[in-house]
Amino acid sequence: MDDQLSRLRIERTSEAARPRRRWLRYVAWAAIAVAVIAGYTVVRQRAAVPVEAVAVSQVYPSQAHTLLNATGYVVAQRKAAVGSKATGRLEWLGVREGSRVKQGEIVARIENRDVTAQQQQAAANIKVAQANLAQGEADMKEAERALRRSEDLLRQKFVSQAAHDQAVARYERTAASIASLKAAITVAQASERVSAVALEQTLVRAPFDGVVLTKNANVGDNITPFSAAADTKGAVLTMADMSTLEVEADVSEANLAKVRPGQPCEIQLDALPGVRMRGVVGSMVPTVDRAKATVTVKVRFVDRDPRVLPEMSAKVAFLEREMNDAERAPRVAVPAGAVVRKEGGAAVFRIDDGRARLVAVSPGEAFGDWIELRSGAQPGDRVVLRPPAGLRDGARVDLPRK
Repeated sequence: MDDQLSRLRIERTSEAARPRRRWLRYVAWAAIAVAVIAGYTVVRQRAAVPVEAVAVSQVYPSQAHTLLNATGYVVAQRKAAVGSKATGRLEWLGVREGSRVKQGEIVARIENRDVTAQQQQAAANIKVAQANLAQGEADMKEAERALRRSEDLLRQKFVSQAAHDQAVARYERTAASIASLKAAITVAQASERVSAVALEQTLVRAPFDGVVLTKNANVGDNITPFSAAADTKGAVLTMADMSTLEVEADVSEANLAKVRPGQPCEIQLDALPGVRMRGVVGSMVPTVDRAKATVTVKVRFVDRDPRVLPEMSAKVAFLEREMNDAERAPRVAVPAGAVVRKEGGAAVFRIDDGRARLVAVSPGEAFGDWIELRSGAQPGDRVVLRPPAGLRDGARVDLPRK
């Protein structure tokens, strides 16, 4: 009995310890919650923000004054396929692609030995006719002297009338032969001119000052300009006057009201992307291409560049007014949506190594949807377009994949 009573005890410490253990549990849960929130905040801060990027570019103020854009090709107003009227074998060719020639310069020659011989023969015939004329004139002088002697003898009754009549007839025959001999000389001279023309036709001359574009025949080729015989060539070369280069652009007939003769333009060639040349509308072809519903507009170059070549593709901007020299200079600009306003002024978020860096800029003149940046950015820099409200300096950014 005493042993059983001694085993009975009151546990006083268990009741006091329970509240303490519950308080520690609450603290542990609170610490875990704080850690989770802090971790989420850190992860969120480190997560990349999806943004859209745009490049800082060079724009031209003329873009804000452009009424219409069109595409076309550079063509030469004066262009010719140069050949020969003579038929024969090409014997000599004195030019190549890119050669500059003057008007009337001999650029090629057709084999012409037969034509040269004909001209020499015609020249000899002229000399023969002239010799015959000289002999005829001598005969006429002798007949004239004989006629005068006959007249004197007839007055003195030393010769008969019949003998005098023979002297008169001889003089008249020699006088008539003189006219025939002079006509023979004229015929011989005409024949000589014909042979000279035939000889000239074997020489290929440049019709105007220009540059050789293509060489269509080589030495040894047969030239037959007025036929299509096998293994023959019609034109020897093709040349163009580079001073007459212009752009032929196709303009939709719905936009013809925006184009007028004499209108200032700006020409940009695909081969020279960094060069913008002044132009002016020279003429408009007075007909519509029904297949394309376009009208061909010819734009002359005001600024000429020796690098411009025929058949280059070109873009033409039809302007509402002429641009001055200051307006023709390129400006560094970005879309207006990339510029943000901060307390310190205007800024852009420049993308460097996957992070957005807040860079202060000095905005200038607006050109349509673009705004000039006078400082703070360089062409080629990538900036954030329409930055999200929560974007911060140094935040990681995620660019959409193309």
